[in-house]
Amino acid sequence: MNKDLTQGEPRKVLWAFCLPMFGSIVFQQLYNIADSLVAGKFIGERALAAVGNSYNITLIFIAFAFGCNIGCSVIVSQLFGAKDYRTMKSSVYTALIASGVLCAALMLGGLASCDTLLRLMKTQPEVMADSALYLDIYIWGLPFLFFYNIATGIFSALGDSRTPFLFLALSSTANILIDILFVKGFSMGIAGVAWATFLCQGASCILSLALVLKRLRDIRTETKVLVFSWSLLGKIAVVAIPSILQQSFISVGNMLIQGRINSFGVSVAAGYSAAVKLNNLVITSFTTIGNGISNFAAQNLGAARFGRIREGFRAGWRLVWCLCVPFCIAYVAFGRYLLLLFMDRSSQTALQTGREFLWILSPFYFVVSVKLVADGILRGTSAMGQFMVATFTDLILRVVLSFLLSGWTGSALGIWCSWPVGWTIATGMSLFFYRRACRRLGA
Repeated sequence: MNKDLTQGEPRKVLWAFCLPMFGSIVFQQLYNIADSLVAGKFIGERALAAVGNSYNITLIFIAFAFGCNIGCSVIVSQLFGAKDYRTMKSSVYTALIASGVLCAALMLGGLASCDTLLRLMKTQPEVMADSALYLDIYIWGLPFLFFYNIATGIFSALGDSRTPFLFLALSSTANILIDILFVKGFSMGIAGVAWATFLCQGASCILSLALVLKRLRDIRTETKVLVFSWSLLGKIAVVAIPSILQQSFISVGNMLIQGRINSFGVSVAAGYSAAVKLNNLVITSFTTIGNGISNFAAQNLGAARFGRIREGFRAGWRLVWCLCVPFCIAYVAFGRYLLLLFMDRSSQTALQTGREFLWILSPFYFVVSVKLVADGILRGTSAMGQFMVATFTDLILRVVLSFLLSGWTGSALGIWCSWPVGWTIATGMSLFFYRRACRRLGA
């Protein structure tokens, strides 16, 4: 199942590798979408707002898990491309140990501070208890989140995007069914939503981790493999820390924006909660394809096949634009019906809020998708400084403009308009840095 991404026609190789990754992230997003869908339809608007508030804090934990995934995946890809299997296996074990320690620290910090974070976001009193309960259960499942992300990062580094897709397809389908069973059948309320995610993520984590360790044992090495290496941890950290900082600051920025959104009332917060899940399905899909491009670039960097990196960028650009078309059409033309999956027809303010959000953002998917492809090349070639500059520019613009424009318009409409501005400027910067990285490599 391992795949050498340094061989074959780049477009065919990349598309065959990335499309299962796209399918995987669609199922991954079904976890959060299912939580909001079941909360909104079977519990009520307040439960939908509670999940939305909690989601912004869970994104901080996801940021750390994602950073560990990227750091491990890029280094393992480079070593796999260079055929240095002994060091590659050592890097995997090092990443697993370091991620376990980081996860334990985050669990302690999360259990101690989540109530404070919810208050800082100006969470409405009527949804505070449900938000805190959801978060407490979510935090106990963090080990599953972390080790699952490490496992999928290793699969991707070895050129195998199909196995994670199969795991996610099964676990996400099970999550929807168990969500409904716990909430509708057992009347467990918001706790049922959280426990369903906990159980399904746990099962997929254990199975994927067991399989990836077996896959590594099948790769023979002539000498003993180090279980932990400080030097390899440093290399992983060089890639992981910027990714963690990127995602963490985005999460903090989203929390600030969420606080501003909450000031407009529960209905606006509920509408945003539903619409942002649909938006994140798209953005996370593009990000995951960018991760696949990182693996492609990293393997070819390790094999010193620099010309293929530029070809991979072109193929990735075509792929994400092919995905932009159906998403944009669906959200502009059928956004109302998609939002009604999360709420009932009586939530007119919430529904109108969600429709405005999708109408403003979806045409700009053609812009931000190109940025995420370029970011994939930057990560894969370890150009992390430039990657962070473009990302933080986007974040700072969105946060600042969300407050300025919402104050100027006197409505949440100004907040939604800040997204396209940040995306457009940051995309221009990412493309500039990508071209500079190609010149540096002679690609």
